[in-house]
Amino acid sequence: MREQKPEQASSQSYRCTYCGEINHAFVDPSRGRDQTYIEDCKVCCHPNELHISYDEWNEKFVIQARRSR
Repeated sequence: MREQKPEQASSQSYRCTYCGEINHAFVDPSRGRDQTYIEDCKVCCHPNELHISYDEWNEKFVIQARRSR
């Protein structure tokens, strides 16, 4: 089985863990299939820790957000 590589940058959505609003984050596949970084909510400005992983089954990146410490 040949491993698929994500090649195009894309925007994916996540829900802010503080206010619940939908945000969009830019995903750069050149940074790897698993990425973690902090991004402030565009509405309430609280920091969200984003874990981004590549879902091979659906062939797209998925974002999981949690409150930043």
